[in-house]
Amino acid sequence: MLEVTDLGHTYQGKDGAHDAIDALGFSVGAGELVCVVGPSGCGKSTLLRTIAGLVRPSRGAVSLHGSPVDGVPADLAVVFQDYSRSLFPWLSVQRNVEFPLRGLARAERASRAAEALASVGLDKAGRKYPWQLSGGMQQRVAIARALAYRPALLLMDEPFASVDAQTRFELEDLLLRVRREQDTTVLLVTHDIDESVYLGDRVLVLSKSPATVVAELTVDLGAERDQITTRASEEFVELRARVAGLLQGVPQQRSVPVEH
Repeated sequence: MLEVTDLGHTYQGKDGAHDAIDALGFSVGAGELVCVVGPSGCGKSTLLRTIAGLVRPSRGAVSLHGSPVDGVPADLAVVFQDYSRSLFPWLSVQRNVEFPLRGLARAERASRAAEALASVGLDKAGRKYPWQLSGGMQQRVAIARALAYRPALLLMDEPFASVDAQTRFELEDLLLRVRREQDTTVLLVTHDIDESVYLGDRVLVLSKSPATVVAELTVDLGAERDQITTRASEEFVELRARVAGLLQGVPQQRSVPVEH
């Protein structure tokens, strides 16, 4: 579904040019959940912005469904880390979820929004306003809005970094459930090693800036995952250690699944 080829982007600043990403290449198949992890400031958000068509790359290419991305694709949605700034406080939860569906008939908008809110456990919160909800619930609204749009590809930029640990676990499990039920394709950027292993079918590990893909690890933990037993499993602990080692510069092989 998604193909990133030799992608690079250079920012021009007061102190001269800065390469944020360089020679990045990977693909994401339909129905996959791929996590991207890398050091702080390595260019993860720049990568997502170029894929979303919000930033034109300096070199390389991004294609979706085999067609070059030139501008924001019509069938792509993004969930950001800062849920408080991505929701409209003057609109109800229902209206926030309906917002990207303005081209549809009113009945269709309402139906999709209600379905999406139910999928994230907020079917009774439609008449409330974002400021009346907890941070975790607000992020559920942001996820519901993306799902209501029914995107071919869902991009998530550190979506759970601004909530407490317990809420983070709940949102991770919510994403796994929704992804499984709706067969959603997800590319998720995170700085959390454990999260990348817990959620992903594959983990792409980036280098320091300018970011390149230094390793691609297959996560063989099964479709059904649990915050307690999965995280305590030998496979999870091994993969977490390998990702941590890669981030610290320990060389590894690419695309090597965990052996049982």
